[in-house]
Amino acid sequence: PTQSARYHSGSGKMPGSYKVCVVGGAGGIGQPLSMLMASHPDVAELCVYDLTVSMVPAEGVAADLSHLNTKCKVKGYAFEVADKAVEKAGECLTGCHLVLVPAGMPRKPGMDRKDLLKVNADIAKNIVEACAKYCPDAVVALIVNPVNSVVPAMC
Repeated sequence: PTQSARYHSGSGKMPGSYKVCVVGGAGGIGQPLSMLMASHPDVAELCVYDLTVSMVPAEGVAADLSHLNTKCKVKGYAFEVADKAVEKAGECLTGCHLVLVPAGMPRKPGMDRKDLLKVNADIAKNIVEACAKYCPDAVVALIVNPVNSVVPAMC
């Protein structure tokens, strides 16, 4: 498509100038999602956000993605489990146009949906509050189970 056809009406942003953050970007869903975003021609800046306890460091994912032959600038951000995103994630979230959240804990054997909801709703709430403060105009996509309960709880 032409540049004018690719212009995203209402966003005020030209193609190639979007800032995206993937919260949970070092996880099993977050890594390929981060790679897709880093490869997208409309993404100029990608923030890979995850916890310091992740199996793979967010900074490592960002370093790997920075080797892709794209113009996208990639940076990793790692936070402690006890950190509140609303207090710590300002640099990472400020100016974001899209925040993708494949974060959360997977359901463990014997765990019921109510327990999973409690854990993952707290994670989502932490991120949504920070987005409201640092990137209130961003589109926030929650990919957090149980999605049919977490998403309405954040509205």
